[in-house]
Amino acid sequence: MEVKDLKPTEVFTIFDEITKVPRPSKKEEKIRQYLLDFAKKHGIEAKTDEVGNVVYTKPATPGHEDAPTVILQGHMDMVCESNDKSFDFENTPITTIVDGDWVKANGTTLGADNGIGMAAAMAIFIEPDLVHGPLEALMTVDEETGMTGAFGLGKDMIKGDILLNLDSEDDAEIFVGCAGGVDTVATFNYHRSTAPKDFKYFKIDIRNGLGGHSGGDIHLGHMNANKTLARFLFELTKSHEVSVSEIDGGNLRNAIPRAAHAIIGVHTSKKEEVNAAFNRFVADIEGEYGDIEKTVELTMESVDAPDFCIDSTTSLNLIRALYACPHGVASMSRELEGLVETSTNLASVKMVADSKILVTTSQRSMVNSSKWDIANQVEAVFLLAGAEVQHGEGYPGWKPNMNSPVMQVARDAYKELYGVTPAIKAIHAGLECGLFLEKYPHLDMVSFGPTLQGVHSPSERMFIPAVERFWEQLKLTITKIADLKK
Repeated sequence: MEVKDLKPTEVFTIFDEITKVPRPSKKEEKIRQYLLDFAKKHGIEAKTDEVGNVVYTKPATPGHEDAPTVILQGHMDMVCESNDKSFDFENTPITTIVDGDWVKANGTTLGADNGIGMAAAMAIFIEPDLVHGPLEALMTVDEETGMTGAFGLGKDMIKGDILLNLDSEDDAEIFVGCAGGVDTVATFNYHRSTAPKDFKYFKIDIRNGLGGHSGGDIHLGHMNANKTLARFLFELTKSHEVSVSEIDGGNLRNAIPRAAHAIIGVHTSKKEEVNAAFNRFVADIEGEYGDIEKTVELTMESVDAPDFCIDSTTSLNLIRALYACPHGVASMSRELEGLVETSTNLASVKMVADSKILVTTSQRSMVNSSKWDIANQVEAVFLLAGAEVQHGEGYPGWKPNMNSPVMQVARDAYKELYGVTPAIKAIHAGLECGLFLEKYPHLDMVSFGPTLQGVHSPSERMFIPAVERFWEQLKLTITKIADLKK
């Protein structure tokens, strides 16, 4: 069976088309054109703003013109992670697989985050028998790597009263709040030094970790490949002179790094000691993570001497800083049981031009002061190591409104359909809702969606039965709002 043959057909047909359109963050030209072509084909009024966001509008069903205007909101871009480093996300469609009750991709992220939200919003606009008030659909750019679409949303692009964010990942749950976040980037400037001739060189490789979303999965204890690599290198530096020629790990600020590698050298006389130390380290990691990380691989192999090494002072400072840098849950909420309140992700380590090494981290919190506290802790670690540190602008959280009228409508709709009262929650991941609320303080908002697992990693998958429940909940919520008055 193919994705387009799944039910609800109207949603999965569009989702199937979306998976065939390349849409990396900051490179949404093709998916934007697809959205505009879809609007033209179906006679939907559409417009764009300077940053590339797209808005659809549709008048109310006759007799419901005075109902609140509902905004259906999702984002165009997707996280691009692949088991095959050569996969070209800019030009190659995602290959989807139907596996029992799940849809997944063949070795890449699926892009259901947030392709399924877009597909549902678009399907609403062509649903012939749906009773609704005035509708808008807002599809933003670059949600995953900076929320620049939400930051730069054009004036008067939306005029609605209620916003339904379709970017959540749990069936039978309605979200009414989210964490704010900020990125912290440390820059190390290094000098190239001659690779010692009497050294033996190795490539240490960590790959195929679980990774995952740095907000939604941060509490699960998945291995951070950057931290694991730094841990071994730090242990080596305590008893050996270590030259570092190359280091790389992770990719995206909002993904827990699944892979990392380094090319290092030790004195030729010490190579057997290093081999033994690595074998002990692998055994330790298997003992600590064996019940969680079932696919991760740690290897060390001999390589030729490199052209240069990072100067010894910088390489030692870098290793110590990466090992000392906090990662994971910093605190849990005292108000909402089970909710991570504050966390930080040691996201990526990259050697770039001009003899620089960039270390990117991402901090999240439901509490603004706590967000900056953990960001400052990260800054302090790297300042002590001699790096230059900069914080991004960050984005605001979305404070839960437990008296939200639309929350009650969406909850009643799900209960009416399935006899279950959905849980009301906040999410540790960042949503664009906080930014929308800054621009449009009057908005009443909720977020809901079908069950997704493994987002931001090649293990991403979507639960097919939950998509139908999501679709029916969305339609009934819109119909119930159509009976309200502004």
